[in-house]
Amino acid sequence: MLPAVALLVFVTLQRGAELVWGRLNEARLRAMGGVEVGARHYPVIVLLHASWLAWVWLKGWDRSLVWPWVILFLVLQGARVWVLATLGRRWTTRVLFVPGETLVKRGPFRFIPHPNYTVVVLEIVVLPLAFGLWGAALIFGLVNLAVLTWRIRVEERVLAPLR
Repeated sequence: MLPAVALLVFVTLQRGAELVWGRLNEARLRAMGGVEVGARHYPVIVLLHASWLAWVWLKGWDRSLVWPWVILFLVLQGARVWVLATLGRRWTTRVLFVPGETLVKRGPFRFIPHPNYTVVVLEIVVLPLAFGLWGAALIFGLVNLAVLTWRIRVEERVLAPLR
């Protein structure tokens, strides 16, 4: 298997597993009284991430990898795991408010307010760069910043009373 394909398979399987885990957590949080907030942005996020991964597959599967970017991407996966492990059963792909919950203030949340989004911002740029796809890194990176700005505003409205 080409190294490029191996990396793409890894990312695809990882994102698929996260979607399953996120759905399980979402169902549990809704059963606890969780309510989704700002759902209008969610289809845009799904479209962005699906397009990003599809584009990197389409344009990158047969390319040589740029190893410093691959290494940085893999380091980011460690940060991703740290965030997901810290949030545990609270992590979902949606913004859910559960009455009575408190803010997570451990792990990477001690250092920055939205570590998951920091990782995502970097991943959206770094993965295309690992395939030498500079244009995709720029375009998807800018679109992602716009979408995350929207999402963070939604999330901050929910979190503000907990601070």
